[in-house]
Amino acid sequence: MPARRRREAGRHGRVRTGTRGAAALAVLATVLAAACQRPAPRPAPSTPPAPSAGPSGPRAPADIVDLAAVDPSVRTDIRYATAHNFVGRPITGYPEPLCLLTRRAAEALHRVQTAALAQGRSLKVYDCYRPQRAVDEFVAWARLPGEQQMKAEFYPDEPKSRLFADGYIGAPTAHSRGSTLDLTLVPAPTPDQPAYAPGQPLVACTAPAGRRFPDNSVDMGTGFDCFDPRAHTADPRVTGVARDNRQLLKRLMTAQGFENYPREWWHYRYVDEPYPDTFFDFPVARSSLR
Repeated sequence: MPARRRREAGRHGRVRTGTRGAAALAVLATVLAAACQRPAPRPAPSTPPAPSAGPSGPRAPADIVDLAAVDPSVRTDIRYATAHNFVGRPITGYPEPLCLLTRRAAEALHRVQTAALAQGRSLKVYDCYRPQRAVDEFVAWARLPGEQQMKAEFYPDEPKSRLFADGYIGAPTAHSRGSTLDLTLVPAPTPDQPAYAPGQPLVACTAPAGRRFPDNSVDMGTGFDCFDPRAHTADPRVTGVARDNRQLLKRLMTAQGFENYPREWWHYRYVDEPYPDTFFDFPVARSSLR
């Protein structure tokens, strides 16, 4: 701000000047000019800003929750936190076996669970929110022809070179938006599931339920993450009890606002998702939550 010319006016409007007065006016003008050039002090904030990152990396929005805090009765089998998946090792971004979802999706899933329990079934989730870094790892793995140690179970009849082109692996994924999950139905009460031991003999995910990995899921016609057309929700080769179970899961989920991906019987997206255009990368860990 430029210094203002200061005047002292008498009662009748005469301007009074003098040697001492001029010097005083000069000093005052200099002080005013310096004061105008300094930035105004900022008031202290009433509350500290929320941190954008935690000790393990990016933080989740405030409405991302652990499903167990909303409905602890839903079973979890978070495969990408273990070696029992199509890659054959724990996946980057899964330091803890948690199901993280937007609160909107978690509360809708609680309503699905209530309806499932009334029919003698429970939900079991395999994957929920998936960090972008995990998706990047899947894409990188798909381009490594030598890494096929889990082929016999997860893609027995599909060439690995076709997994990306045929849509079994893709980027980005709706999972990274926080309102998509992979799940199945299990009996209620739920029997124990034998632990997977790395290196154990593998059985094709398309084998009959009594022969493939002893997942405590009801029979869905294939195992989870089965890269095969028989995993398509309405594949005509899946009949009888397995088809009925797929249709039951679809009815329960659709009634509460979820939409099935037709190529995977286990994959559902909450339609009214709060982040339809955002792909997050915070780790699957309690430290990511606010």
